[in-house]
Amino acid sequence: MIVFRDVHKAFGDKPVLQGFSLEIPDGATTVILGYSGGGKSVALKHIVGLLTPDAGHVEVDGHVVDALDRDGLTALRAHIGFVFQFAALLDSMTISDNVKLGLRRQALPDAEVTQRADDALALVGLGGTQHRFPGELSGGMRKRVGIARAIALRPKYILYDEPTTGLDPVTAAVMDQLMIRTREALGVTGVVVTHDMRSAYAVGDRIALLYRGAVRQVGTVDQIRQSHDAVVRQFIEGRPEAAADAERSVGSMPV
Repeated sequence: MIVFRDVHKAFGDKPVLQGFSLEIPDGATTVILGYSGGGKSVALKHIVGLLTPDAGHVEVDGHVVDALDRDGLTALRAHIGFVFQFAALLDSMTISDNVKLGLRRQALPDAEVTQRADDALALVGLGGTQHRFPGELSGGMRKRVGIARAIALRPKYILYDEPTTGLDPVTAAVMDQLMIRTREALGVTGVVVTHDMRSAYAVGDRIALLYRGAVRQVGTVDQIRQSHDAVVRQFIEGRPEAAADAERSVGSMPV
């Protein structure tokens, strides 16, 4: 289980997370919704120790992430796949070598590394692309390579940072189905940060709305759909007064 306990994070004089608390249970996909610039990606990066909280803690399977040393973080990250917003592939490396990056750090035999990379690419529908380069693939295909790199680790958790951003509606729907298939095939726990309501409804078992640095409401998809909370309703209905209010509250916060 992943647990955020009263996490606070600011950048300079800009507060981003202000008492963010959330439990992410095993075996399900939890979606963190929120406005652009509201701190969703900031929260996600705390899980793998890319950021540390100013106050509060993040725990993964009982381990306090910000208390881990370098070896402890390395061991933790071996069980967590991270799918970055823009895939974060290395253009000078083949697709196969990009997928193998995390596996190389585990000092596995070459044959196992290759087999895991091939299996992961096949699972995301990109078998046969091993010797191509990122520049030869579409944006949607590059994001699928990012997922393959994550699942090649055979992780317990996969973190998705805005997985459908920049994709056309059809490709975004394919990405949603891929996230669902990954959960079903591998039994992983997923954490998805997005502002895409369609995607949230498609992939989420639970949805948490991040608003002004804290969780405004958390519940099942049906509970969020039927929420009577004014802020939740404004967000899911896309009403402009909520967006303007959120913009005033976050200003130029980094994501």
